[in-house]
Amino acid sequence: MKFYAKSLPLRAMNLFGKLNQQEARTFRLHLFYSSIDGIVSGALILNEFIFIKSLKGSNVQLAFLFQFSMVVFLFAMVANELMRRFSNRKRFLRVTGIITRLPLVGFAFFPSITGEQGLPEIYHLIFLAVFLLFHTSKIAVVPSINQYLKGNYRHQLFGKLFGYATTVNKIAVLVSTFAVGELLHLNANSYKVFYPVVGVLGVVSVYQLTKIEFIQKGERITKPMWYAVGDSFKRILAIVKQNIPFRHLEIGFMLYGFAWMSTHAVVTIFYKEALDVNYPTVALYNIIFNLIAILLLPLFGKLIGSRDPRRFAILTFGSLMLFIVFTALTEYFPYYFEVGYYKIYYLFLVALFFNGVFTGSMPILWGIGSSYFCKPHEAADYQSVHLFLTGLRALFAPIIGIQLYEWLGFSFTYGVGVLLLVLAIVLMVLSEKHFRNSN
Repeated sequence: MKFYAKSLPLRAMNLFGKLNQQEARTFRLHLFYSSIDGIVSGALILNEFIFIKSLKGSNVQLAFLFQFSMVVFLFAMVANELMRRFSNRKRFLRVTGIITRLPLVGFAFFPSITGEQGLPEIYHLIFLAVFLLFHTSKIAVVPSINQYLKGNYRHQLFGKLFGYATTVNKIAVLVSTFAVGELLHLNANSYKVFYPVVGVLGVVSVYQLTKIEFIQKGERITKPMWYAVGDSFKRILAIVKQNIPFRHLEIGFMLYGFAWMSTHAVVTIFYKEALDVNYPTVALYNIIFNLIAILLLPLFGKLIGSRDPRRFAILTFGSLMLFIVFTALTEYFPYYFEVGYYKIYYLFLVALFFNGVFTGSMPILWGIGSSYFCKPHEAADYQSVHLFLTGLRALFAPIIGIQLYEWLGFSFTYGVGVLLLVLAIVLMVLSEKHFRNSN
């Protein structure tokens, strides 16, 4: 235990004195999982830019690539029902990790990119298929994280500990993103090396998560699978119907999610078409806003632990709105300076600051916001509702965003996103004022 404590920030070391034995062990495993997951996430940050810049995938395919990362949550209820039927959750998650993440090793056998031709269409489709499979693991892993942690952390420490672990995750993301950007600058084919590494590390991260103690209630389920899934959807409707504060939060998430998903892939195109930047510059942009997120995460962890998530959501939605606004303005005021092979736009630096605030607050709000409105034993159901609605908006938002861009350009697409975020903020203000949480 001393070994781990010495490797943590001073505040985290002081925090260890307040943790019981179970919490301290869980926290160490949570930190290790978060660091490995951060390396994986950082290596994949440039995924979409690699796809359109090097492989020469189409804009519509780019929308699908981003869509896959979220639309899999449509099957969160099916995964939740499957996990209820497995007496050994640990084994189920580990097998899932191997099946969904190890196929990234296959990128080592992709042909090399030469010149500006990219790769044939068949490799675009394989690329999309592999990452669809990769993202499928989320529907089992994400709800399990909430369940593992909710059962091992006291409520008053949940937000704070989650914030520290997310900080470690973001530091790993920063280092990994920088390394990948430099590798791609040296050789556009370097993805053939680090994607296989990501696949192996993805399996390791799931294995690490399952080392956290998890006591699964014994349930004897006799209903056929699809009847049980139907019951799950009935629980969704009951939760959304009966818990008004939670319903308002999820409507806010729907508005926010549409805004973010419809503009995210468009921003990737913006890098290529409007800003004309290279891999290291895109990596630097990601490092800047992730660094800001790292500095703010401990504060945000404390804030969400002591405040209604709807109030916290106002900060999150507002920062994303300002990121979109200043990104849009960069097209009209494209002034920049260069440092080596880095191309830095003045207004986009302002946008990156607000994106850092958004990136620091959203993982906490998205990860544990729903838990505020339920009792510990209801956490999995509430998170499954949250994940299902995430997948539902992912069915439409990325494609709509790309179509808006191709029909009406960057500014109109960004404008629609800003309007949706304004509506989400107004809803959060009114909801917190008139509907208090009863849990």
